[in-house]
Amino acid sequence: MHLLVVANETVTGRRLIEAIERRKGSTDLSVTVLAPVSQPQHGYVVYEDTRRAAAGRRLDRTLTMLRDAGISAHGLVVESDPVTAVRDAVAQLEPPVDEIVVATHPQQKSGWLRKNVVDRIREEAGGIPVEHIVVDIAEETGAKNVLVLANETVVGDELLNRIRERAARGNASFLIISPQSDPTQAEHPEAERRLKRALAELRGDGIDAHGQVAHPDPFTAAMDAVREERVDEIIVSTYAPSRSPWLRKNLVQRLHDETGLPVEHIVFQPDQIEKGAPV
Repeated sequence: MHLLVVANETVTGRRLIEAIERRKGSTDLSVTVLAPVSQPQHGYVVYEDTRRAAAGRRLDRTLTMLRDAGISAHGLVVESDPVTAVRDAVAQLEPPVDEIVVATHPQQKSGWLRKNVVDRIREEAGGIPVEHIVVDIAEETGAKNVLVLANETVVGDELLNRIRERAARGNASFLIISPQSDPTQAEHPEAERRLKRALAELRGDGIDAHGQVAHPDPFTAAMDAVREERVDEIIVSTYAPSRSPWLRKNLVQRLHDETGLPVEHIVFQPDQIEKGAPV
C-alpha cells in the first residue's frame, strides 16, 4: 500500500503519526510525506529560506519516527500549494498512490480549511480515498505561533527583548509582519533592512523567526497573516499614542475583537528607534 501524506506544521502531530501507524497492519506500507510551503499571497518574504528550513526540520522528525516504527517512509518539502502538490504527486509517484491522508490544524486556525483544501484535494484525487486528520499542535505540544506586527519599532530593544522573553517561556515561533510605509512604491528597502536586522538578531539567539514586508494597512496585513497562518498570539509594537496613527485607528482592540486572540501592545519611545515615519 502506498500512502500519500500531506501536511506542513501538523506533520509531527501525534494524531497523524497514529493514523499512519494504524495502516501498517499485515500489509507492506510505503509512505510518501509532502510538506507544501506556499508563499503568502500578499507581501514580500524577506527570508524565503526560513519557512522551507523549518518545514524540512519537521519533516525529518516525522520520517525518523515512522522509520523507527518499521515503516518505509520518505518525503520532501515542496514549494507549492497543497492541492497542486497532490495533483503532481498522484500523476508522478511510483508505485501509484492508494490512499491520501491530509492533516490540518483545527477549523478556527487552519488556512487550508478556510480555502477548502481538503475538498479540492478530493476532487484532484479522483477515486483515491482521502482521509482528513485534525491535529491540534498547540494542545499536543504547547507550541505557539506568535504574530508580531511592527514597522519602524521592529528594531527596538524593548520589542526584541519581549520576543526573547516570550521565546524563553516556552516553545514558540514568531512571524514578524512589517506593513509598508509607502504603498505607492514597489520596493521598500528601509523596511526590509529593519526587518532583516531584527530577524538576524533573533535567529542569532536561536529563536525561530521569519517575516515579511506586507500590506500598508496594519489591520489588513495582520488579518492576511491570520488567514494564511496558524496564529495563537499577537504582539503589536507602536510608538506612543500621540505619535501613532495605528493607535488612533484603535488597531489593538480591533485585532482582539476580530481574531479573539490575546493581543499584547508594546509602546516605544521615539528616541529608541531609527528616525522615520510614525507607526
